[in-house]
Amino acid sequence: MAFMVKTMVGGQLKNLTGGLGGKEEKGEGEKSAAEAQGMTREEYEEYQKQLLEEKMERDALYTQRKAERATLRSHFREKYRLPKSETDDAQIQLAGGDVDLPKELAKMIEEDNEEEEGKSSVIGQLTSIQNLDLESIKGKAQSTLDDLKQSAEKCIVM
Repeated sequence: MAFMVKTMVGGQLKNLTGGLGGKEEKGEGEKSAAEAQGMTREEYEEYQKQLLEEKMERDALYTQRKAERATLRSHFREKYRLPKSETDDAQIQLAGGDVDLPKELAKMIEEDNEEEEGKSSVIGQLTSIQNLDLESIKGKAQSTLDDLKQSAEKCIVM
């Protein structure tokens, strides 16, 4: 409370006197950082330690996320046979070397791989062709196979 009164009245008083009170300015300038924030020295040191620990945690988390992204990029570079990136390798090494992908990203990659495997099959390729009746083709193929089985049963040689 006294601090607020001093700042409110002191500011107005300095304006009125034109800053003639040089002794108060020296007193305020000599205050330590802890006193300027209204803390004791021990409280201020503890506060600084806490800030430093929080910053270190944020930096570690940031580094880990950068390494996860670099791992994902290197995975796609291997998949599509693109040249490796030195910056990605450096980020992975900075995080400790063995970095796992986040669960969500790993799930997305797995779904992508399954989708590509399905498209790489003959039926997957046929489904990508427009105006193609896949059901009729399957039906014709099945009927042809049944006809072959019946004719094979009738065959004396077999």
